[in-house]
Order: sequence, then structure tokens, then C-alpha cells
Amino acid sequence: MTRFPSIRRSILLVALVALASLPAHAESKEMIQLQAQVQSLQDAIAKLQQTNDESFGMLKQLIQQTADSVNTMSTTVNGLKLSMQNQQDAVSASNQQVSGQVQSLNDSIDELKARMARMEKALNTIQNQQQTTNATLSSLPQGGIPAGAAPSGPPQAAPNTPQGAPDSGTDNNNNPPNNAPPSNTQPTSAPATSQPSAGDLYRGAYADYISARYPLASSEFNDLIKAYPDDNLAGNAYYYLGEMQMRTHKPSLAIKDYDQVLTRYVDNAKVPAASLHKAQALIDTHQTEAAERELHSLIQRFPVSPEASQARAKLNSLRAQQ
Repeated sequence: MTRFPSIRRSILLVALVALASLPAHAESKEMIQLQAQVQSLQDAIAKLQQTNDESFGMLKQLIQQTADSVNTMSTTVNGLKLSMQNQQDAVSASNQQVSGQVQSLNDSIDELKARMARMEKALNTIQNQQQTTNATLSSLPQGGIPAGAAPSGPPQAAPNTPQGAPDSGTDNNNNPPNNAPPSNTQPTSAPATSQPSAGDLYRGAYADYISARYPLASSEFNDLIKAYPDDNLAGNAYYYLGEMQMRTHKPSLAIKDYDQVLTRYVDNAKVPAASLHKAQALIDTHQTEAAERELHSLIQRFPVSPEASQARAKLNSLRAQQ
């Protein structure tokens, strides 16, 4: 805008030079024409300056409107981003709640099985006692008098036995009396107890785990693993050993127990939960990259499981913290 006054001054200077160069005898008509041209040029410059000012004002207004639109759009995008984050957190919390409820249901079923096993064991004990009692009763003589009991009636002398001679307890043919018990009768021994089954060991250990008797439950789970290392319940035992390590703030030891489930019992139902909880243990021990690999592996192997949804939420949380 500052260049227009300089242009105007230049035009006026040129006009003055032109006027000065005219001969003194120039006619007034030519002077009038020159003045008219100078005036026309000044009007054109003024109009150009006005047009430039108007264009600049419109451009400034458009820039301001664009800036306002960008700010509004940024606010809208931030609102959408926050809404999506809230929805994602809500879905993650819902999935975690569902997973916890499923896990709690499984634990309740296992606890119910443990109680049924204890009831079955008690019934077996009662049945064994009843069989022992029946065997003892069957060894009694048919007359109902226990062996070694004396008859209640008065004593009678045996036939052809001299008076005062001791009774030998046999007849003349050396046969025992009718009420004497057979000499070869032996007491019936109780049946020998066998090693508890894997299910019995697991249910007892799980009952102690539910009751938070962790030292006893750990010992019982280890006994199950030693007795039945190839049983699928041994995989469950390793999983709950890892859970107890996590609850007692020992994530490094929990990782080893979860690894046993993931490597030795690949078809176990606890594999997704073991993978998810192993990732959390890795996070607790500041092994973030290993935790991310474990979470990606869980999502790839079990994409529609509740644990996979929780794994995605954990990955998003880890990315947000970076």
C-alpha cells in the first residue's frame, strides 16, 4: 500500500517535467489535455488502491473464517477422540468384568467339584467301615454266641466221662462241640487304601486355594504335579501356582509357572488366561517389549476370547504411556 503514493509522486514529477519542457508559446489547449491525462491517471491509481484494500480486507476475513473453522474442527476431533477413548475403556472394563465373572464361575464349579469329592470320599469311608463291620459280623458263629463266651446254662457232665476228669471240649470222636467256633476263623482285615486320584488331589488343593490357604494349596498342587505330571489337571495346578505368586507379589516366579502352562499343556483351558496374566507379570517386572509380544501372541491365537479383548486394551494403554 505504501508504493502507491510514491507512484503518484513519480507521475506528478513526470508531468511537471513535461510541462517545463513545453515551449513558452504552447497553446493552452495542450496544457489542458495534459492536465486531464494526469487527473485520469490519478483517478485510476486511486481506484486501484481502493480495489486492493477491498481485496485485502476480504482475504483477511477469509483467513479468519478458515482459522475459526480449523479451531472448531479441532475441538470436534478432540471430542470424538475422547468419546472413542471412553467407549473403548468402557468396552475393556466390560470385557474384563465378563472375563472375571467367567473365571469366578469356573472357580465356583471347581469348588463345587471339590466339595462333591470330599462327600464322595466320606461316603467311601462309611462304606468301607460298613463292609468291615459286615465282615466282622459274618465271622461270628451261627448261634450268635461270640467265640470264647461261656454258656449261660448249668454245666453238664459229658457222657462216659469220669467224675472229676477235665472236659477236653471234644466228643468221643475227637470232634469239637456244636457251639465251639471253627478253629480256622480269621478276622477280616480292612481294605488297603490306594493313592488319591488326580481329581481328588486337585479338588483338595483348589479348596485350600479358594480359602486363601496358599502355603497348603501350593504344597498340594506340587504333589499333584509330581504324582500326575502328564495329566491336564497338572496344567491347572501350574496356573494356580502362578496366581498365588502374583497375589503374594512375586511376578518373576509367576512367569515361570505360567510358562509351564503355555509350553507343556497347550490344549489346557487355562492357556489364554495364563498368557494374559504372564503379560501382566512382565509389565510388573518392567519387561514391556516382552509383554507386548505376549499380548500380540494371545490376540493372534485366541482372537475372539475375552482375554484377547483385555489384551487389546492393555496394548492401547502401553502405547499411550510411551
